[in-house]
Amino acid sequence: MIIPSQGLRIVLAVRPVDFRCGHDALAALVQNKLGLDPHSGLIVVFRSKRKDRLKILLWDGTGLVLIYKRLGDNGFLGRRSATASCN
Repeated sequence: MIIPSQGLRIVLAVRPVDFRCGHDALAALVQNKLGLDPHSGLIVVFRSKRKDRLKILLWDGTGLVLIYKRLGDNGFLGRRSATASCN
């Protein structure tokens, strides 16, 4: 179980990402595209192009943790935007 602290920052990536990306590629996206430090303790939430999957990247103090969630029937609603790639 992940218990958030009071000063926890959660960042929602607006653009969908290529869901073939793993820990390192998503951490690079956080650093290069968002200008944030993926090892600072923040939580970054990414969504798939189809809006039916989420990837959550966080640093737990010992390493990067990647959580993958497949959403139910309709996923979630949101506006369309270009997809960010792993490269």
